[in-house]
Amino acid sequence: MRWLRSLSVRLALMFALVSLLLLGSIGFYLYQSLIREIAWRDDQMLLGRLERMEILLEDGESIAALRRRPQLYANMLGNRESLLWILDAQGQVLIEVNPAGLAVPRPAESAEVRLGDYPGVERARLAWQSLEQGGRRLTMVAGKRLDERDQMLAAYRYKLWLSLGVGALSAFLLGWGISRRGLRPVRRLARRAMTIDSQHLDLRLDSDSEVVELRSLSVALNQMLDRLEEGFAQLSRFSEDLAHEMRTPLSNLLGHTQQVLRQERPTEDYQSLLASHIEEYERLSRMINSMLFLARTESPSVVMKCEDVDLGRLVGQLYDYFEGMAEEDDRELVNQASDSVVANPDLLRRALANLLANALRYGRSGTPIRVASNVEKDRVAIRVHNLGGPIDPADQSRIFDRFYRCDPARTGAGDSGGLGLAIVRSIAQWHGGSVNVESGVEGTTFSMILPAA
Repeated sequence: MRWLRSLSVRLALMFALVSLLLLGSIGFYLYQSLIREIAWRDDQMLLGRLERMEILLEDGESIAALRRRPQLYANMLGNRESLLWILDAQGQVLIEVNPAGLAVPRPAESAEVRLGDYPGVERARLAWQSLEQGGRRLTMVAGKRLDERDQMLAAYRYKLWLSLGVGALSAFLLGWGISRRGLRPVRRLARRAMTIDSQHLDLRLDSDSEVVELRSLSVALNQMLDRLEEGFAQLSRFSEDLAHEMRTPLSNLLGHTQQVLRQERPTEDYQSLLASHIEEYERLSRMINSMLFLARTESPSVVMKCEDVDLGRLVGQLYDYFEGMAEEDDRELVNQASDSVVANPDLLRRALANLLANALRYGRSGTPIRVASNVEKDRVAIRVHNLGGPIDPADQSRIFDRFYRCDPARTGAGDSGGLGLAIVRSIAQWHGGSVNVESGVEGTTFSMILPAA
C-alpha cells in the first residue's frame, strides 16, 4: 500500500469520495423523484380509467352491452399490465380483463374513489369506486401490475450506478492530475532542500514562492536553517576551542616531564614538577567540571526546582566568601540588591559568584564592586558593576561564548578556562532569562535578567 503514502493519491481519493457523495446524493434524489412521479402518473391513469368507465355506464351502456362490445374497454386498457373488474353487490364478476389471471380483489365498498395495493400481490396497484346503475350497486376496480415499472427503474438504477462509478473514476483521475500539478512547487522545494547538507548550510530555500502556504513554510525552514548554521558554527568553534584549551595544559605537562627526565635530578626538582603538575590537573578538572555543568544545564530533560530568592541576602552571603580576596586588592564590595527573583538558589549563587570573580579579576585595584537590582515589569535585572578597562565592542558580542577570553594571556590559578561567563548565560537561559554586558570609560556592567518573584 505504498501508493497510499502519496499526497497526490490521497488528495485524488478524497476528491473522488467527495464527488461520489455529491453525485450519489443527487442521483438518489432524482431516483426518488422519478419513483414518486411514475407512481403519481400510474394512479392518475387508474383514476382516469374509472372515470371513463363511469361515463360509459352513465351514457346508458349496460353491463350486458359492455360485455358484448369488449373493444370499448379493451382499447382503453391497451396492454397486458392493466386489470379491470366490474363486480355486483354480491361480488360476482360481471366484466373482467385479467391477462395475468390474478384472483378477484375484494375492495371495501365506498362511493368515493379509493387507491390501494392489490391484496396478496406485492407488485400491483388498484383503484376502485362503487356506484348505482340501473337500480343495482356496482363496484368498478381498475388495476395495474408494476412489473414494467420495476424493469424500467432497475434499468435506471443500473445506469445510475454506472454513472456514479464512471464519475468517481473520472474524479479520481482528474484529482490526481490536478494535485500533481498543484504540488509541483512542493517537489521543487524538496529538491532544493536535498541540496542542503553540512557542507552547504549557507544555502536557503526559495521564500518568494507564488504559493502563500509554501512561502510561510520556506520562511520557517530558512529560520530553522539559520539556527542550525549558527549552532553548527558554535559547535565547530567549541571543538576548536576545546582542543586548544586541552592542548595547552597537556603540552605543559608533557614538556615539563620530558625536561626533568632527561637527566638525574634531586628530589626537590621532582617535588616541584609534581606541584606544577597538580596546578595543571586542577585547571583541567575545573574545565571538565564546568563543561559537565554546562551539559547538564542545557539538557531539556533536567527538572529544576525554583523558589523565591532574596537577592540582598544571597549577595551578602557571597560577599562574606569574597571579602578576603577583595581586602587583599583594597576593593570594597557594595550590596545594593533588594529584590526577589524566582530561581534555583544554588544555580543563581554560582552565576553571581562567577560574575563577582570576574569583577575581582579584571577590575582595577582600590575600586568598588557594586551589585544592584531593579524591577523591570515582571523581570528583575541583577547588575554587577566594576571599574576597569573598557571591553572592546567586538569582544562584547562574544564574551559569553565558551572558551572566549578578551585577553588570552591573562590566566591564573583561579582561571575558569573561558567558561565562567558561558555558565552565567546558560544559567540565565535555563531560568528563562538573558544576559548582557555594557562597557565604557565609566566601567563595565554585567546584567542578568530573571523572572521576578
